[in-house]
Amino acid sequence: MSLEEKLEKWRRLEEEAREIRRKQADWKFIDSQPPRLRAALRLYVEMGDIRLASKVAGMGVEEFRELLRRARVPVVV
Repeated sequence: MSLEEKLEKWRRLEEEAREIRRKQADWKFIDSQPPRLRAALRLYVEMGDIRLASKVAGMGVEEFRELLRRARVPVVV
């Protein structure tokens, strides 16, 4: 498999994960959060970067994972 094929496969997998996060998220809960947490949750839904999103939220990763559970956002790897 060429590098281009591997990159395309990776892009497809990333988009599938993003779609799963978007569809399963509780958007009413997300939109009810304070601006910083709302931004962090949206960042995670779109990018899937839990470390960056937890820093934006001002939380540790485990604490942010709990927020993701409450927001019904799956951690898709």
